[in-house]
Amino acid sequence: MYQATRETAQTIFEISKNFPREEQYSLTDQIRRSSRAVKAMIAEAWARRRYKAAFVNKIDEALGEAYETQSWLDDALDAGYLSKENFDDLDNRYDMIGGMLSRMIDRADDFCKYAPSTDYRSVTREEESPFTDH
Repeated sequence: MYQATRETAQTIFEISKNFPREEQYSLTDQIRRSSRAVKAMIAEAWARRRYKAAFVNKIDEALGEAYETQSWLDDALDAGYLSKENFDDLDNRYDMIGGMLSRMIDRADDFCKYAPSTDYRSVTREEESPFTDH
């Protein structure tokens, strides 16, 4: 999940380099910001998973940012800054990301198994972390 949002945000960054200069402080900035926010909020949710409500809140915010990114993609397509092929690819990726985020909300108990007092740094988890090594 995290890796998918990271790769998609990078794709948006690369594609948006070709947006007109006059969009630099509007559409270009907005679409980059919202696409990166999805990834950042997933990271923050993971760090806050000892509290289910905090976890769900951050995942819900990530979902909102994903939908916002799709709205900016609509604007980029309408303005002719994106090819239909690039738009369809990115829109489909955000549909997939949105679905995964919705399922994470529905299954929050699976991610927030431990008591609030648990020190997650000492917990060995069988499943993989959603983050990659840097």
